[in-house]
Amino acid sequence: MTSSELGLGATLRVWRDRLDPAVAGLPVTRRRRLAGLRREELAELAGLSVDYLVRLEQGRAVTPSAAVVSALADALRLEVTERNHLYQLAGLQPPVPAVIEDTVPPGIQRLVMRLGDVAVAVFTADWRMVWWNVTWSALLGDPAGIPPERRSLVRARFPVPGQEGHVETWPVRSSRLEASNRAIVADLRRASVRYPADPRLAGLLRRLIGENETFAALWRSGTVAQHTEDRKTVEHPAVGEINVDCDVLSTGDSDFKVVLLTSPPGSEDARRIDQARRQLGSSVVTVP
Repeated sequence: MTSSELGLGATLRVWRDRLDPAVAGLPVTRRRRLAGLRREELAELAGLSVDYLVRLEQGRAVTPSAAVVSALADALRLEVTERNHLYQLAGLQPPVPAVIEDTVPPGIQRLVMRLGDVAVAVFTADWRMVWWNVTWSALLGDPAGIPPERRSLVRARFPVPGQEGHVETWPVRSSRLEASNRAIVADLRRASVRYPADPRLAGLLRRLIGENETFAALWRSGTVAQHTEDRKTVEHPAVGEINVDCDVLSTGDSDFKVVLLTSPPGSEDARRIDQARRQLGSSVVTVP
């Protein structure tokens, strides 16, 4: 039986038993017989009384406050999904993130760093580019010279005076531009619910709704869409036209978008990507 099938008390016991005391910052001695934490240790780490923790684990207390759940989640070193599940078990709404995260999580960084021969870039929940590799720069032009606030796919697709965005240096044609635009607007709608207090997102939406008719129409229509594979043609100035398939991967709770541009191995398009990458060099471009 997994923790997702257990109630609040049983889940707390399972997660307490699995936590390595050393990971929790506790001294480990040879005489220790338990693999996980003792109740007394978890209670101290969370700032709770042992009696209250016993009542929680035994199901005699079932409505802990948000502050108690947060303290337990911190003490148990829970990941985001687990933390949210603990709130739900307590009958509480998980906390809403205050602002959109711009720092790419280590796991995603390790993943994209292994895709050196694939053009890949990472975007935030509001579609601001925060990471790309050398193959992306070779294929579409290096975004390093563009100010961070202008590395916005949304602002590139739905420009407003004085706030145009740029994520592609060379001209790019899309076979499914309308569908892609609908998916981007749907992404922003979801982000507006998840990050209602984010000032950057609120300002972006205010400008787009007020000054871009295409975006405003899609927004007011209540469009809901997902990203599907899109065929793009890059008008590369050095090696000629390059056809690529564009796929968008979502990273779940972190809300980052990973965009990959690929061509079939051994194809003329793949050869041209390799040629463009050789001309640019082999160093990986990253953005803090």
